[in-house]
Amino acid sequence: MSDDRLIVPIDLPDALSGLKLVELLGDAVSFYKIGLGMLTGGGLALANELKQEHGKRIFLDMKLFDIGATVEAAVRGIAQFDLDFLTVHGDPHVVRAAREGAAASDMKILAVTVLTSLDRADLDAGLMAPGAVSDIAVTRAARAFEAGADGIITSPLEAAAIRALPEAQGRLIVTPGVRPAGSATDDQKRIATPAEAIRAGANHIVVGRPIWKAPDPARAAREIAASLPALEET
Repeated sequence: MSDDRLIVPIDLPDALSGLKLVELLGDAVSFYKIGLGMLTGGGLALANELKQEHGKRIFLDMKLFDIGATVEAAVRGIAQFDLDFLTVHGDPHVVRAAREGAAASDMKILAVTVLTSLDRADLDAGLMAPGAVSDIAVTRAARAFEAGADGIITSPLEAAAIRALPEAQGRLIVTPGVRPAGSATDDQKRIATPAEAIRAGANHIVVGRPIWKAPDPARAAREIAASLPALEET
């Protein structure tokens, strides 16, 4: 039995490769993330197939950002696929528009705070507001919740502070930047182990390369799931 707190990203070039990964992982994984990298390689078709024919839960990681009307229209179109999660940037006008677009569905709108590959130097280069990255992430989370986000995408290092927000009650926290102890950090700069992320308040963790690159990916996925605290401990 898989633990759907573990989400595995399918960051592969095409839907056929993605389907092979899903078959390799079998019943070790029940929740998958499909992002922009696969959009032109049949990502939406794969998402629909995995949801409708394989009974998997699907997190569509599009990180939408545009004027409100465009975001609302895009989300309304995506909602017809009956997927589970969709990401947008955490700017309040984007979140409000996405909520309108998803209103007739059960799809959850998750707002991105600060990408886990970014640090203060990256924010400076992008002319972002001064201050600690963690403080910016928490502030953006609070504003996204106020705008109607069902949940937040954030580094595990900010998960506890966001979970403590009054606005976070009953909302989801999903954390990328998760690496089992001893794994390579790759391009992530703000990371934690799977168990640390869950104990900090995350509902779901996203783990990719430590699973794909393992000699036995299904076993790696099961070991990560087994390392998570029991639900009554979180």
